[in-house]
Amino acid sequence: MTEIIKTLSPTDFIILSFYTFLSIMFVLLNSSIDYWYLLIFANLILFSFIFFISQKDYVTKSKVWNNLHFWYVVPLVFFTFKEVNLIIRAIHSVDYDTLLISIDRFIFGLDPTVFLFQFANPILTEVLQIAYASFFFLPIILGLEMQLKGKIENLRFIIFIVIYGFLLSYIGYLFLPAVGPRFTLHNFEMTNIELPGLFLTNFLREVVNSGESIPSGTLNPMQVVQRDVFPSGHTQMTLIVMYLTIKMKSSYKMGILFTGTLLIFATVYMRYHYFVDLIGGAVFMIFTVMTAKHLYNWWQKKTENHLFEYK
Repeated sequence: MTEIIKTLSPTDFIILSFYTFLSIMFVLLNSSIDYWYLLIFANLILFSFIFFISQKDYVTKSKVWNNLHFWYVVPLVFFTFKEVNLIIRAIHSVDYDTLLISIDRFIFGLDPTVFLFQFANPILTEVLQIAYASFFFLPIILGLEMQLKGKIENLRFIIFIVIYGFLLSYIGYLFLPAVGPRFTLHNFEMTNIELPGLFLTNFLREVVNSGESIPSGTLNPMQVVQRDVFPSGHTQMTLIVMYLTIKMKSSYKMGILFTGTLLIFATVYMRYHYFVDLIGGAVFMIFTVMTAKHLYNWWQKKTENHLFEYK
């Protein structure tokens, strides 16, 4: 294996593989995706960037390049989310909310988000919206803890399994795109009125909406919102982080477990997800955990690096 390939981490490998898949899809769906060639160009720039920083990290052993090699993935999660949505829109002309609603009704005989509305109050809403907004911070907190403790192998695996989990959830969105109960079972425009918080709820809700391509004032938000309901990535990724905090004996274990539990409940209470999405998220979490270590160590063997074991 060439020296260039040997410098790539397992995380680099899965990102390059996924973006190769996205680029191929852009070519195949070029008639349905505006400026598809610019997206491929952007992906080629990303490829070059990953090879460049992996080489710099490998050769210089500099903390600056090392940290950049670790953490470049943080904004990439969001960028990938947007690219996947373009493909979803190109291959699907319908959403599958009706199917997801019918499964919930089969399980419970009712709609969970509608049922939970009777327990809504501003204090609970405030707490749950804050918990929901902590989603992206939980894996970063765990990763920084491992880095500060000098457990670099743990950090590398955390970054790998989190990115791997996100990419798997994005693949799930390609098969069953849906907009969620805040649009189908409830009036999206009435959310702030029906589920008011105290101080931060409206601001955090707007941040979430903006990330989903529906900033305040968007006309026809249901038409442009991201199709990211099934599986629940919030559930999948939060369960993965909760699992890692236990396996890696995190000092923040209790705080992450408590916040994570609230976050998962919030996905339904705040009307972002159907309950079946949580089931899907849990299944994806199990698959991610069962396969991540094998895939990680397979690449480590290929590149003649240390195999990972929890420490």
